[in-house]
Amino acid sequence: MKKTVIALTLATLMTSQLTACMGQMGLSGMLTKANLSVVDNRYARAGLYMLLAPAYGLTATADLFIFNSVEFWTGTNPITGKSPAVVDLPVEAIFKVNQHINQELTDAPASQIKLTKATMTSVDAQTLAMMLTYEDGTTQLMEGKKDGEMVDFYLDKQLITRVSLNELVAYQQSKAV
Repeated sequence: MKKTVIALTLATLMTSQLTACMGQMGLSGMLTKANLSVVDNRYARAGLYMLLAPAYGLTATADLFIFNSVEFWTGTNPITGKSPAVVDLPVEAIFKVNQHINQELTDAPASQIKLTKATMTSVDAQTLAMMLTYEDGTTQLMEGKKDGEMVDFYLDKQLITRVSLNELVAYQQSKAV
């Protein structure tokens, strides 16, 4: 019985680690904000930080194993109410695997409304407009700004992705067939 409990605990911890190591750390952030709000003196803040060290450990653990997991799977951090800011950041990755992953697995949350159509038009020499249509009939306008051989796409004034002109041409050709 003891071995079964240990095995289940280890499996749970390992599974949660796969989804929980990255996130906004909302509860820890709230504690830090509270610490900084109590006094305006750096030495007093440092002293308070030392006194609150156990609380920082508890909030970090709760963020790591509970709240970041919820954020990963639902697409919203239950503490901050915001969408994943860390794991979905567009960066220039060393290992490029997204082009090999099923598109349904690249969005958070997994139950998100599916995109059914994307229509791209040229606004001017430096700007593209992409009308996104979802399965529920709603639409959004995504704007692309050309930067040399790359195009930065923004949705609600937030950078979504950066793609090369060659990737855009390939995308358009694949949709034209």
